[in-house]
Amino acid sequence: MRKLFRLTQSGVDELKAEYDHNVARRTDVAEAIRSARELGDLSENSEYQSARADQERNEARISELNNILQNVEIIEKPKSGSKVQLGSKVTLKGAKANKEFQVVGTVEANPLEGKISDESPIGKALLGKKVGDSVEIKTPAETVNYELIAIN
Repeated sequence: MRKLFRLTQSGVDELKAEYDHNVARRTDVAEAIRSARELGDLSENSEYQSARADQERNEARISELNNILQNVEIIEKPKSGSKVQLGSKVTLKGAKANKEFQVVGTVEANPLEGKISDESPIGKALLGKKVGDSVEIKTPAETVNYELIAIN
């Protein structure tokens, strides 16, 4: 059974751009390998070793991106903002400050950008909640209570 990767349309666009960039890099990587090969003995040629490692990383990422893009399920923008679901953007009111998050799939998650996975502790705590609900978020460092004040 194949695994589906749930992404927003902007997440798919970002992955497609990264895929295209990595495919375009193949020429540069091949040129670096060719240049390093001309330097002589390959067993002691650190430039060659480095270029080959770069090629392996690039090809692995291309393969990974290709797999994700072939098995993607686009997260549609939620039709109603009555409860938190995958794709929802939420605003939480805390004792110290308000926080904004978007609940996304694991591939697209980036906490520094406010995109949290539906499988993370925060994502799990938010799913199914409604405006006005209290949300208890447990992290390894602390447990904090928030009030859900908006769903977009």
